[in-house]
Amino acid sequence: MTRKPVVAVLDYGSGNVHSAVKALIEAGADARLTSDRALLLDADGLLVPGVGAYSAVMGALNASRGGEIIDRRLAGGRPVLGICVGMQVMFERGVERGADTPGLGEWPGTVHELEAPVLPHMGWNTVASGDGSRLFQGIEKERFYFVHSYAAQQWSLEVTPPFPEPVLTWCTYGAPFLAAVENGPLSATQFHPEKSGEAGIRLLANWIDGLRTTTV
Repeated sequence: MTRKPVVAVLDYGSGNVHSAVKALIEAGADARLTSDRALLLDADGLLVPGVGAYSAVMGALNASRGGEIIDRRLAGGRPVLGICVGMQVMFERGVERGADTPGLGEWPGTVHELEAPVLPHMGWNTVASGDGSRLFQGIEKERFYFVHSYAAQQWSLEVTPPFPEPVLTWCTYGAPFLAAVENGPLSATQFHPEKSGEAGIRLLANWIDGLRTTTV
């Protein structure tokens, strides 16, 4: 019997984590909500959830040394997936309600409020998946569930060979913003796969299949 990839869901005080664990299990992972440092570092994959204000999420990550765990995994090429604010904090900064908060700095750029007449952006929306996307394989035309008022709206990371170009997926609500990024071992989605029905489960399964190739 093939071993299911172990996915550690970072337990640092963020809400809505149990639905993410349930979705990962449905998608084929051995998912475990944990704050155990050894498991977070050694698991086949790490999922970083994020709900609420950027500054609050960063405060909780700093208090739990979550950023250090994420950085160590990425330095070793170990897969990480961020969701919603868990994607936003991968950028250098977040500006929210007048607060300018340093992020994890895995990617350059600043998260700003969306330029839209009505906020938050709440509900289902289509995305334009990037060429060669692994996350969106087979679900390129599907809709996903968003709940947010802030997002990264530009991409400025320059990659030189032999490193592959990141795969960028965009969505439009008022103006274009990044809906997902696939950049080596670090992937992230602004929408909630765990709230996106069958398409969200398929996206998580695509990510988990990538874990299998690194754990054989």
